[in-house]
Amino acid sequence: MAEPKREEEKVIPIDGVRMEREADSAQDSGDSTSGDPPAGFETSLAAELLKLKAEKEELLQTMIRRQADFENFRKRTERDRHEEGRRGVERLILDLIPVLDAFDRALQAHDDPAYEEYRKGITLIRKQLWDSIAKHGVQRIDAAGKIFDPHMHQAIERLESQDYQDGFIVAVFQDGYMFHGRVLRPAIVRVAVNSGESENSNTNEN
Repeated sequence: MAEPKREEEKVIPIDGVRMEREADSAQDSGDSTSGDPPAGFETSLAAELLKLKAEKEELLQTMIRRQADFENFRKRTERDRHEEGRRGVERLILDLIPVLDAFDRALQAHDDPAYEEYRKGITLIRKQLWDSIAKHGVQRIDAAGKIFDPHMHQAIERLESQDYQDGFIVAVFQDGYMFHGRVLRPAIVRVAVNSGESENSNTNEN
């Protein structure tokens, strides 16, 4: 029987294998070279990082300034609201002070024992009214027996006398009132004028 023909074996020359390996090596070398960062890349990255840091710091400072402005605005608004409320209370108290004066005149006018019950009722009502406004910071100016102060007293009469010190308040015609340290109404008073002290003072000055 005739033997079957064998397929011809392909023979690759050794030079061809070497050339293929050299080509693969050259390609690998090219790929590794292309992966390296280009010249100046790190410098550009550092510059971009510095820029971002500067922008972040600027935004932070802007936020701090805005926060401070808002806090100042909040405090100013709270202060204005508080002052407006105080002015409203002050206006109300100014309207109520004449009512106190009316109670005082009523108590002074009826000192007859027959009106004792009437006086007790008026006194109680006046006390309730006074307690209501006093808790808001109202104070009566204690002028009797004090030395005249033009910031707190208003003199409508002068009494020449050697028995009192010059400027001594002899009588109080109408009470004065203060509200949180500010004079709402000065006390109406009579002031002693000691001409002897005035002359002595002028003599000492000369």
